[in-house]
Amino acid sequence: MGVSRKIGSYSVESLLPQRPPFVMIDEMIACEGDTASSQLQVREGNLFVENGRLSAAGIMECIAQTCAARIGFLTLEGGGSVKIGVIGSVSNLNIVRTPRVGECVRISVTIMEEIFQITLIDACVTVGDEVIANARMKIALTEKEGKN
Repeated sequence: MGVSRKIGSYSVESLLPQRPPFVMIDEMIACEGDTASSQLQVREGNLFVENGRLSAAGIMECIAQTCAARIGFLTLEGGGSVKIGVIGSVSNLNIVRTPRVGECVRISVTIMEEIFQITLIDACVTVGDEVIANARMKIALTEKEGKN
């Protein structure tokens, strides 16, 4: 691909099959070629915030939703509808620390392989210039359409 696409015309909710309160990213920042990134402001009241911090499960869900938003964006740009995906596996998960309420988290994913309906990604999660987590994840896309 290699072509930069404008993503500002799409709301996060239009790119994802999830609905509040389960939407874990605030904004899709970029989607270009085999990379995508999003961000989340960690807030009290988030389903995955425990003791003032976003949990490891919340970090993994942010990664998965960044992948889903990328696929949703590309699908909508191609005239299709957003499909539901599921986490197939997580490996090489390394969480240096969990982000605190008030911190802005950036989630960056790089597509390693796409075979049929399975996408293998490498993810890096940062707060500012600090890498707080990284992982490799497989996402399986189903044929079920999300509710828009």
